[in-house]
Amino acid sequence: MICPPSGLILLTYTIFSSFIFYVIYMFPSEAVAMSENMVVTQPRPFIMNTVSNQWTSGICDCFDDLPQCCFAFWCLPCFTCKTSREAGECLCLPLLDAFGVIPPMTTALRVSVRQRYGIEGTVCNDCVYACFCGPCTWCQIAREIKTRMNPITFVNMAA
Repeated sequence: MICPPSGLILLTYTIFSSFIFYVIYMFPSEAVAMSENMVVTQPRPFIMNTVSNQWTSGICDCFDDLPQCCFAFWCLPCFTCKTSREAGECLCLPLLDAFGVIPPMTTALRVSVRQRYGIEGTVCNDCVYACFCGPCTWCQIAREIKTRMNPITFVNMAA
């Protein structure tokens, strides 16, 4: 390793400091303007909080989360068991829906999620959605659980 002579370092330092002194002495307004424009804080991300008393997605917004939508389409029983487990219920509880005219577990889980997150609605609406839009109801429940588990969204404000 070759070290530069100390005289060369001293000469470079002297030239640089003389240049800075010259700029400040000859152009004081520019030197002040440069110090005034200096950024002293970093930009902060905008934080959106997703807590509300409404569902974060509609009953027909299945394509908002395409992997879950495909999973529900190709294997609805597996998807309902996974969603039930994520909601803190028994893994096989949704399989009981096959034995009733009104899907009791879908309705019960929808009511449970609605009450847990303070979402407005009625049991009657939950029952109608469970009877006529079963797969969409399960997708909505899964999206809601996923969204409410990660309630803070960071939005990049840089342009």
